[in-house]
Amino acid sequence: MITPAVRAIRAHFPQAEISILAKPWVAPVFEHNPHMDRVMLYDGKGQHRSLMGKLRLAKELRHHRFDAVILLQNAFESALLAFLAGIPKRIGYDTDARGFLLTHPVPCTSAIRAVHQTGYYLGILRGIGGAAENQDLELVISHADQERAWEILREHGISPEDTRVGINPGATFGTAKRWFPERYAELCQRLKKSWDCQILIFGGPGEEAMGHQLREHIGDRCANFCGKTSLREAMALIQKCRLFITNDSGLMHVAAALDVPQVAIFGSTDHVTTSPRSDKSHIVKVPTLCSPCLKPDCPEGHHRCMDAVTVDMVFATISERQLLPPF
Repeated sequence: MITPAVRAIRAHFPQAEISILAKPWVAPVFEHNPHMDRVMLYDGKGQHRSLMGKLRLAKELRHHRFDAVILLQNAFESALLAFLAGIPKRIGYDTDARGFLLTHPVPCTSAIRAVHQTGYYLGILRGIGGAAENQDLELVISHADQERAWEILREHGISPEDTRVGINPGATFGTAKRWFPERYAELCQRLKKSWDCQILIFGGPGEEAMGHQLREHIGDRCANFCGKTSLREAMALIQKCRLFITNDSGLMHVAAALDVPQVAIFGSTDHVTTSPRSDKSHIVKVPTLCSPCLKPDCPEGHHRCMDAVTVDMVFATISERQLLPPF
């Protein structure tokens, strides 16, 4: 959700050399982005995990002699890293007790905390006088990415003429964000019967078992890509989908950025701040007293916010809004 902020930074500093420091599993999102010059890796679970690793990274950043850093994340650690790297101008929200490490602390008011995350990141730019209004997400799928996606689909017997529906039943944050796998399976059975579509199951590392189980329940005309593709491959495959059905997750925002029609199922999280930024995205959410709790797992143990979302509701959203072509 930071791509609008990256675009705004480029507009504010058109002649600057812009680098982004990203975690390895996020970095592929920024490949081919026209608004940045370099993607650097911060491997907090690997080579940069220890204190010495962080000091080495600070030394590497110092070597680049950056003039300024804009800290889009709130972590104290990121501000400390920028301070140790000796970057003269350090800009970010004055949160997490890190204000003394910033040269340009931006007040983080209750009003800015209540806006959508894209607006939250853009607020940092506004805090230093930048103009930042466009909140459209932006991803670039290269020709090579597209060719690889078609190759993968052909390997699974899926042709360009097929109606392809992607589902994303996982969510790395925790179980509270996940609609039940058995309901995804029932929904897919109904979609296949009504539209004769091909189902593509998406998911990351650690979700292979869930993908395999879903594949078994859905049956034919279904390809399981859970844990079997790179992020760039998953992005390109999502672009080939006629419809994407998902929980609140990173791939939900990928589909929004690629303008793929989607149904996003919300439960424990706040759709006001994290909804997909696309006119082609449709949210299914049932208000409950305990939602949004913003917890990784249901603290009450009943998953009421997700249990309230029925297969009929999601199917009705798809059919009534004509998100799939007549069959």
